[in-house]
Amino acid sequence: MKSLGYLRSEKRLKQRLRVCVATCNRADYSKLAPIMFGIKSHPEIFDLEVVVLGSHLIDDYGNTFRMIEQDEFDIRSKLHTIVRGEDEAAMVESVGLALVKLPDVLQRLAPDILLVHGDRFDALALATAAALMNIRILHLEGGEVSGTIDDSIRHSISKLAHYHAVCTRSAERHLISMCEDHSHILLAGCPSYDKLLSAHQRDDYTDIIKSWIGDDVKEQNYIVALQHPVTTDIQNSIKIYELMLDALISFNKRTLILFPNIDAGSKEMVRVMRRKGIEQHPNFRAVKHVPFDQFIQLVAHAGCMIGNSSCGVREAGAFGTPVINLGTRQTGRETGENVLHVRDADTHNKIYHALELQFGKRYPCSKIYGDGNAVQRILKFMQSINLSEPLQKKFCFPAVKECISQDIDHILETQSALAVDLGGTNLRVAIVCMKGKVVKKYTQLNPKTFEERIELILTMCKQAMADAVHLNCRILGVGVSTGGRVNPQDGIVLHSTKLINEWSSVDIRTPISSALHLPVWVDNDGNCAALAERKFGHGKGVENFVTIITGTGIGGGIIQHNELIHGSTFCAAELGHIVVSLEGPECMCGSHGCIEAYSSGLALQREAKRLHDEDLLLVEGMTVNNKEQVNAIHLINAARLGNSKAESILHTAGTALGLGIVNILHMINPSLVILSGVLSEHYENPVRQVISQRALLSAQGTKVMVSELEDPALLGAASMVLDYTTRRTY
Repeated sequence: MKSLGYLRSEKRLKQRLRVCVATCNRADYSKLAPIMFGIKSHPEIFDLEVVVLGSHLIDDYGNTFRMIEQDEFDIRSKLHTIVRGEDEAAMVESVGLALVKLPDVLQRLAPDILLVHGDRFDALALATAAALMNIRILHLEGGEVSGTIDDSIRHSISKLAHYHAVCTRSAERHLISMCEDHSHILLAGCPSYDKLLSAHQRDDYTDIIKSWIGDDVKEQNYIVALQHPVTTDIQNSIKIYELMLDALISFNKRTLILFPNIDAGSKEMVRVMRRKGIEQHPNFRAVKHVPFDQFIQLVAHAGCMIGNSSCGVREAGAFGTPVINLGTRQTGRETGENVLHVRDADTHNKIYHALELQFGKRYPCSKIYGDGNAVQRILKFMQSINLSEPLQKKFCFPAVKECISQDIDHILETQSALAVDLGGTNLRVAIVCMKGKVVKKYTQLNPKTFEERIELILTMCKQAMADAVHLNCRILGVGVSTGGRVNPQDGIVLHSTKLINEWSSVDIRTPISSALHLPVWVDNDGNCAALAERKFGHGKGVENFVTIITGTGIGGGIIQHNELIHGSTFCAAELGHIVVSLEGPECMCGSHGCIEAYSSGLALQREAKRLHDEDLLLVEGMTVNNKEQVNAIHLINAARLGNSKAESILHTAGTALGLGIVNILHMINPSLVILSGVLSEHYENPVRQVISQRALLSAQGTKVMVSELEDPALLGAASMVLDYTTRRTY
């Protein structure tokens, strides 16, 4: 017999990487299948070998190896490795049986790389056998935390594995903390997201719902239930399962319930199900297995998902499906806001109340676990593995580098945000990185109707997301800056400005989040300017400051104790509508004497037109084309050239703005005032002069600075996303 080393050398000469993918159950196949399809689509690069073992081959669990055959994969080896009994001893015996059978298969297949997924006891046997036979191991989804024996198995596999493809940055950090070599860790995302993000909006989803649950069941009016035993606390997990079934019976909604996995305790859980007559109950459909592509549709369109499956805390978030997570099995997992935890699920009433809270709700789509590009990253990563490199693992004691991940080209992938600025004239979208650099910007004229605006926003964002892949940027979410009064908690524009018509009581978050599968933040443009200064500008490290926007209108944002102030009805920083004169000019808000009526670009334009109509604007050295619209710049130029009337108007405007800022100083006492916008440089000196003349002595030392940020609205919109990713409270 040829030696294993000789066989590997012979294969390397053919320039194809022999990859063995071993799958143990229906859950890990949903993660491995997208990679298998990717490998199969590149026969000139990879040679795929498929090994099936574990519960795939058991009739009671659906003989799920058949779906692998239906996907037209050639199964090279089927290993019956499960010792029945569904208790702790049976799990240990199953690991031992797998270790007895695997060496012969691995010797025969002689893979260059073995792909192992997750945290199942079968996977531990695979990793142990491969490590002892000097086969390189690529472990998928290591570094995660779930709070049960799965953690110990998962981390054990990680220590045996030579390479890692993880789903989240936290998982990456955990592996680095466990002394894994950062250069062997790929932040890829979850492979199943590649399929579910593109496939969950199938046209035939209603047919799938009817075929599995019933002809009379409608979208978002049914429940998906999936509860597994917790092997470290079997009796309590059986109790929780029984309480869950009682609550579901009382809740009286149609429910698709899947049988638990093969872990110790599952036999007792099935007995509980049958004792309660679930399989015969008219509201329930109990099944052993649902094909993953159909399961996606069922979860995506469910009114709620309940149980302790990782699908609830991972995949369901991509659809915004409400989830109730019961018990401790997923403790420590990163979750989106769609998950309600009932960790101490010790009463029927607790679970029933959770169903009342969650059923029928919809949440923003979450991409914590992936962005749909995992497979291409993993394939590229495997191609880069140097098979001539020494096989012995190297551990980093201690981890001396920051969290460093590799993208598909082994370059640090940049955490970035999509920023949207909805202006009165233009609609702008930008890719903004963590350091505040605008990587790429897109500008279009802002349409007039809601439908056209949303359609254009989505088109521009999708283009930016496609470009982000090539620009090596990982998009974490979308931030939207818009005029008017905004409820940022719900992502709704309550009242728009007159510049943006038909944009009141509008939910911006939901259509964008649903279409892009990303979390979305929305806020007023003045607040966004303040957030931009806090993260990237003069406000960085300043506890209390105010930003004033001087542009078409007058707006701003207030940072107090490092946090943005919204107020009880979300109009805390409408600084342009501070009244500085009882009988001043009319403002666009309907009042008189507001700062905006004196100092905004529109106010200056109004005065410039008045002077021009009276032939009092132009002085020597100035011309205005007949087709050119008179604006604030003409007024400023006239003042610079000695036009006394223009000078008087600008002096009044500067004084009005200065008086408004003095009022702000006396109310909230900030240590810094930042002037932002196109008119800020023209107002800097007048504002300082008014403060020195009119402010209380204790406030006269307040700093006034002009912003150095070029795009405060875009940067502020991006900061809402980027601050959340670094766990800053917003």
